[in-house]
Amino acid sequence: MGAAAGLVAEVFGGTWPGLAARPDVTAPVVAVGQRLAGRVVEAENRVHRGGPVTLVHGDASLQNMRTGPGGEVALLDWEDVSAAPGVVDLAWLLVSSVEPARWDEVIAAYGPAGPIADVLPAVIVQGLLSLSSAPAGSAEAAGWIARLEAAADRLGPAW
Repeated sequence: MGAAAGLVAEVFGGTWPGLAARPDVTAPVVAVGQRLAGRVVEAENRVHRGGPVTLVHGDASLQNMRTGPGGEVALLDWEDVSAAPGVVDLAWLLVSSVEPARWDEVIAAYGPAGPIADVLPAVIVQGLLSLSSAPAGSAEAAGWIARLEAAADRLGPAW
């Protein structure tokens, strides 16, 4: 955990100004990005507060999940596997793939999740970097923006 925090901070620092200036990025997303600017290493280093360290997928998005005939869920594409609190995968699933109106349902289905607010700042940084790759004004960008707004609403008072 935190091994690439400096690199993530550097990439975010170079990406954020252009992203913040995009016409499709909403005021709440700009506000959360501004709060995280200069604090990316801190956000990455606080991930450990999310609970016990376990094996995590690292990109637990819907595009990397399949459901078997018996209802079991399989995660594909394990290239980002690491050790971190399991809630990191849940937070990324929400920010990358789940419409905000269904977040409480997904969290409840996951079960005891630990303090998701502790990992959301680092996950939001990754979401903002992903948004930067989506064409401005596209449906993909609109989805990222809506989910990032929902994540920002769940941040703790420290952010």
